[in-house]
Amino acid sequence: MYFIRPIISEDLDTLHQIAIESGPGFTSLPENPELLTEKIARSQTAIQQEIQTPGPESYLFVLVNSETNEVVGTTGIEAAVGLKEPWYHYRVGTVVHASRELKIHHQFRTLYLCNDYTGCSEVCTLYLQPDHRHSQNGSLLSKSRFLFMAEQPQRFSTRVIAEMRGYSDDHGRSPFWEGLGRKFFTMDYSEADYLTGSGNKVFIAELMPKHSIYIHLLPEDAQKVIGRVHANTEPAKRLLENEGFRFENYVDIFDAGPTITAPLEKIRAIRESRYAKVQISHCDASDSYPTFLLSNTQTAQFRCCIHPLQEKRGIAELPAEAAEILKVRQGETIRLVELKGRHS
Repeated sequence: MYFIRPIISEDLDTLHQIAIESGPGFTSLPENPELLTEKIARSQTAIQQEIQTPGPESYLFVLVNSETNEVVGTTGIEAAVGLKEPWYHYRVGTVVHASRELKIHHQFRTLYLCNDYTGCSEVCTLYLQPDHRHSQNGSLLSKSRFLFMAEQPQRFSTRVIAEMRGYSDDHGRSPFWEGLGRKFFTMDYSEADYLTGSGNKVFIAELMPKHSIYIHLLPEDAQKVIGRVHANTEPAKRLLENEGFRFENYVDIFDAGPTITAPLEKIRAIRESRYAKVQISHCDASDSYPTFLLSNTQTAQFRCCIHPLQEKRGIAELPAEAAEILKVRQGETIRLVELKGRHS
């Protein structure tokens, strides 16, 4: 069985390995043990604090195999982006060039550098090691964040974003970066990506063009990948779309991956989640029961897992193994939601 818990200092080596495995484009996890140590410390500090208004807090969680106690994945939330450092996107827009006299009317798609998502919460840093991409572990990693947010809404913004990793080839080459970014930065995509993940974003404002960029003037292969996700990111994007996230014409400034967004209260797993009292069962749950995403109601000791169960009139029959993982006892309260919505 697998479960989610907050990250701890002892997870550093595994987190560093995940940062290496994830490769270029996974900006939120730089391959630097010192920076990763800082990220873990920030998460531990945030989750211990009593917070009533979202700020620059960061929360990191890990996926654990309960049988081996091995950490096999990670996922995170930024409470409010862009409050300490500018948060950049390209907004995809349209400009019209027209001449009535010449009977010419042209519409051109453009990219404009902006900070429109400043203050939004971000779900981020999702990575699952390849050998464990089964048993709905990807869904658990992604959706567990929403039960934490549902229980602690005061910690987060009313709008949530997710930056999807943009397209790059098998060699880590980003056509969008080669067609645009390199012209201004004169460095490899992986280097710019690392600097951003390290928190060094000042160079973006200093070097990026301040005026609209006409998309049709970019190389054709760069144009084609605007709003396109990396192949490994497709499942994560579908999961979020099934929860209500939508593309609103904002893309990453380096690889042009789409940013998708949803109001916090309208995210399916948050909107439909509810409380139930625990009734511990010493029998295995029937496979005919619906599969639920389950969490306790704690903060620093947050736990979340997936399990089939029977729920009636606010009572959840919870197998003893799941109760132990969630750190709940008979009669205590859990938060639950069906793993998949009706239209997933």
